Amino acid sequence: MSGNISVRRPFLFGAVAAVSLTLAGCFQPMYGPGLGMDMRGELQAIAIEPASGRLGHYLTEELRFLFNGTGDPVPPRYRLVVTFTQSGQTSLVDTVTGRATSNSLSVRANYKLLPAIGGAPLAEGYVVSLADYDRGSNRYANVRSARDAEIRNAKAMADQIRTRVASSLPTL
Repeated sequence: MSGNISVRRPFLFGAVAAVSLTLAGCFQPMYGPGLGMDMRGELQAIAIEPASGRLGHYLTEELRFLFNGTGDPVPPRYRLVVTFTQSGQTSLVDTVTGRATSNSLSVRANYKLLPAIGGAPLAEGYVVSLADYDRGSNRYANVRSARDAEIRNAKAMADQIRTRVASSLPTL
């Protein structure tokens, strides 16, 4: 039986190598060169419109970092407009004190990628993020926990928006 396995192993390795080499040309990295487009340059050319409020500030700054982390000014070819709605809900309530011990912050962000010179949206959609946080008896700790949940939501939504916008750019 061991002789039979030693014959199959090179055949199996050869078959896997042949399939891998056949499919190797089908894949292209999303942010690498390809399709005649410099994806990094295209993403850097997206101007992020400021969103309102504290969560809007966190989201705008995360998007600016993800799209153009270099800090170099690039002439904008596109504008990204993000609006959002947020809601909080109490997940758990202590039955003895009647106080909330856990909250959830839910945010839905709508985004539109527009040409810098104006016109119809090139891409649009929405992303959703949910962050839970604990509440205690310390008021300041509760405020900080809520703010940390906003920051986590902003980071998650910025990452989702960047991925969706980047995936839509080659089709424009």
